[in-house]
Amino acid sequence: MKSAQQLVAEAKENIQEMSVDELESSLQKSDESVVIDVREPAEYANGHIAHSVNLPRGILEFQLASLPQVASASCAPEVALEQLRQNRVYLICRTGGRSALAAQSLQQMGFNDVVSIDGGMTAWEASGKAMHK
Repeated sequence: MKSAQQLVAEAKENIQEMSVDELESSLQKSDESVVIDVREPAEYANGHIAHSVNLPRGILEFQLASLPQVASASCAPEVALEQLRQNRVYLICRTGGRSALAAQSLQQMGFNDVVSIDGGMTAWEASGKAMHK
């Protein structure tokens, strides 16, 4: 039997991670990136990164089509989702565990460039970066 911590550690061996400083720098450079906050809605409501989208970890795989980049596309949802798979997707949670598991899952779904944010919103807030409510 494996613990949640063991599952997260295994996921982190197979995914890409970056720091909150690297995320902030990357977001300033690109408009094509997608930031998905996989925390629960109440956590998201207490503060999140500007322009991030809240898709809780428990429903992430089932709700990708509800992302604004997919739902508002002028093409078929399947085509818009395929286009999304080609963009960089950043995943963030409270400390980095849920986002690591989510990154592994999205990779298994065919996403090519998925990044989990090490330290999550706890690190984002501790570094004094802007929080939106």
